[in-house]
Amino acid sequence: MIIVGMILLSLAMRAQDWTEDRKINVVFGLTQPVFAKGFNIEGNYIHDQFIFGYSHGVSLDLSGPTTTEALRNQGVAVHMPYTTGFGIGYRLAEWINVRVEPKWHRFEFYYDGDEQTSSSQIASYNTFTLGLGLYGHYQPFKDATSFLKGIMIAPSVRFWPTISSTLEGDRFTYLNRNTGTNEELSTLDPGFGFTPVIINVSVGYCFDL
Repeated sequence: MIIVGMILLSLAMRAQDWTEDRKINVVFGLTQPVFAKGFNIEGNYIHDQFIFGYSHGVSLDLSGPTTTEALRNQGVAVHMPYTTGFGIGYRLAEWINVRVEPKWHRFEFYYDGDEQTSSSQIASYNTFTLGLGLYGHYQPFKDATSFLKGIMIAPSVRFWPTISSTLEGDRFTYLNRNTGTNEELSTLDPGFGFTPVIINVSVGYCFDL
């Protein structure tokens, strides 16, 4: 009985080891280069059950099927030179955490195929979003003794609704050269199809401190 009790205690202590973690994660998003020809990097600091993160996306280009029907009809593409912000979260288990995330985004509109310069820009504005993110954390080689140990995969689902925008009245009307009529651009969210929903998978490395 004593031996069984010691084994159970050992397993229980091992199961709780993750609540005393000190780690740094560096990951790179896959959605951004695949669907938006851009780049995203994220860094996290893990302290016990808390997680603190910062992410920065660069040069995201969205046109055709990755925009809205209204933008496709207008022949307009969207360039996001940056999308950036931080998150503060809590680890529900070693492999999953939830975060509150304030983020800032820049939207620029151009005719699809045009050179993206200040003189060819149709409109631009900034937005601020405040939402939640649910993140996974998987180390396929966690028990390895080599550098493979730190390789990680981090899937995520985020909901980032727009709270404020610098676009006056959240609407901009202009004469579209493709349709020959007045068209309207509106404030967009930063997710898929310019909704608040973002699904991503990131890959990177976990450093034990």
